[in-house]
Amino acid sequence: MFNRRLSSPVFGVFVCLVLIGCSTGFYLPGLAPVSFCDPEYEKNNQGDTDYPCQSEIKLYVNRLDSVENVIPYEYDTFDFCQLAQETSPVENLGQVVFGERIKSSPYNFTFGKNQQCTNVCQKTYSLKEVKEKAHLAFLKKGIMLNYQQHWIVDNMPVTWCYEVEGGQTYCSPGFPVGCYVDKQGRRKDACVIDSNYGNKETYYVFNHVNVTIRYHPLAEKDGVNRIVAVKVEPISIKHRPGKPGECLTSASLSPDYEPMAIPANMDNEATITVNYTYNVVFVADEKVRWASRWDYILESMPHTNIQWFSIMNSLVIVLFLSGMVAMIMLRTLHKDIARYNQLDTEEAQEEFGWKLVHGDVFRPPRKGMFLSVLLGSGVQIFVMTFITLVFACLGFLSPANRGSLMTCVLVLYVCLGTPAGFVSARMYKTFGGEKWKSNVILTAFLIPGIVFADFFVLNSVLWVKHSSAAIPFSTLIALLALWFCVSTPLVFLGAYFGYKKRPMEFPVRTNQIPRQIPDQSFYTRPIPGIVMGGVLPFGCIFIQLFFILNSIWSHQFYYMFGFLFVVAIILVITCSEATILLCYFHLCAEDYHWWWRSFLTSGFTAVYFFIYCVHYFVSKLTITGGASVFLYFGYTFIMVLLFFLFSGTCGFFACFWFVSKIYSVVKVD
Repeated sequence: MFNRRLSSPVFGVFVCLVLIGCSTGFYLPGLAPVSFCDPEYEKNNQGDTDYPCQSEIKLYVNRLDSVENVIPYEYDTFDFCQLAQETSPVENLGQVVFGERIKSSPYNFTFGKNQQCTNVCQKTYSLKEVKEKAHLAFLKKGIMLNYQQHWIVDNMPVTWCYEVEGGQTYCSPGFPVGCYVDKQGRRKDACVIDSNYGNKETYYVFNHVNVTIRYHPLAEKDGVNRIVAVKVEPISIKHRPGKPGECLTSASLSPDYEPMAIPANMDNEATITVNYTYNVVFVADEKVRWASRWDYILESMPHTNIQWFSIMNSLVIVLFLSGMVAMIMLRTLHKDIARYNQLDTEEAQEEFGWKLVHGDVFRPPRKGMFLSVLLGSGVQIFVMTFITLVFACLGFLSPANRGSLMTCVLVLYVCLGTPAGFVSARMYKTFGGEKWKSNVILTAFLIPGIVFADFFVLNSVLWVKHSSAAIPFSTLIALLALWFCVSTPLVFLGAYFGYKKRPMEFPVRTNQIPRQIPDQSFYTRPIPGIVMGGVLPFGCIFIQLFFILNSIWSHQFYYMFGFLFVVAIILVITCSEATILLCYFHLCAEDYHWWWRSFLTSGFTAVYFFIYCVHYFVSKLTITGGASVFLYFGYTFIMVLLFFLFSGTCGFFACFWFVSKIYSVVKVD
């Protein structure tokens, strides 16, 4: 019986591994394509409903962000070229929460029409004027912190592709505002791409871009095309006075070339003029089809070999733990049960080991209300996580569906208040609790309240910094309405059904007088056991955790949800098996306080999660500024708290099943 039940989770993991190859194609965007054609073709085929096309290509701009500063800003904050009347596509809840602010731009192209040195606008900064001086100072700050522009064409990110170590090409979904050369003459960030950016203490503005739009002609219909890639090359050009439409882009092509340099120290009477221009070239691409147009971006990111290593590393840990649990259940535990059930000899009648505590093992824990509230919230997060991963594996939460991931998480969390209330109420009633009103209120407000309070403080910091990530007040009201008007009633509904059910029945009776626990060795004491319990589960996830943190803080796409789904299953199995092992050892040592310990043993994985986030902050990131550091650890606290509830709940219910099972198969007088 035990062998069959142990092998099924491991078999399920292998099945998921096989399905990864089948599900990879669904990770990529699968939205409806838009066709483009030249203006003459569009005019002559306006009634064509089978292959409608348009000649105008709109370029949208998104927020600007940096790996050196957590605070993102809207495009208009940097005083770039703007339209008199900007339009924004409809934004979903996830985009607003993530701080995405997509707007129209004056960079508009006509399909098939190549343009050379088209002037967009001119910006003049006089240091005499306070407002213009502030705009210039903010622009220089953005260059210093390596802020990246994010443009969008046909729902595709405009990419900046450049060579990295090993001769490989990396395509970034953004390009820098400019670059900076410090006092020692060290060229920072993008300044290394051109030797002309070399003056000390100088800011170089990338005010010119070469845009290359690659398109795939449809074989089914001549003249109809679909965009498969948009690449940009940022360049700094100082346009000659009175000739903004003349772009001298290289010193090798023209001796008059000069980059758009802004000295760090300027006279208060100085005036800086920046012209923004662009070139656009259309290139036909017969090989790349619309359905695979994201491939070149995703393939330039860290390869899946590391992901496979992560899976194999996790599987080794799972197989090791499964072997340990199998050995205990099939050999040690089987012998114990057989010996305990032999009542013929006096030696067998003398109880020892884990059977000794049968009269105390189901004694209600201290602070049972708090534990039941954590379990209810943990079940809510557990179900939300796996439903989200299923949707992601099916392709509904692709990178092109901006904000869909956060929208899905928020909606599911709100709608899953019912299982949270049900589990919390049922466990609290099982513990013998009578303050059911307090239990329901805490379930509905404790964990969501902590998360919202932390989020509100972080949002206040973003408000002060005028960041695009600051959620508008109206959206905060909408989130509160979802919490109070949807989630809370659902928690109450779940609690109502939970309290209507009878308490869970335990296989053995609880003695009235608690048994004294003998002195424990160092390894069977609570704290060492809890600390050891989180090591193996964390070993399963730390590689995957690196990619997740990269996607959050280094602004990279995360699309390998199939791997993440398998790792999540492995994490659940590992948390369960590690908790069961330690629980068995503690029961053998006649320590029956397993309720809280089972939750904290697997939940302690979140502490290692936090330590790794600190290590990632110190070793991988170059974040500067007190506000950015505060925001990083504020958001990290939310992730660690939710992960603590997730992993702790897995360990608790696995241990609860194990303890109920072993005491149900022994004969107790």
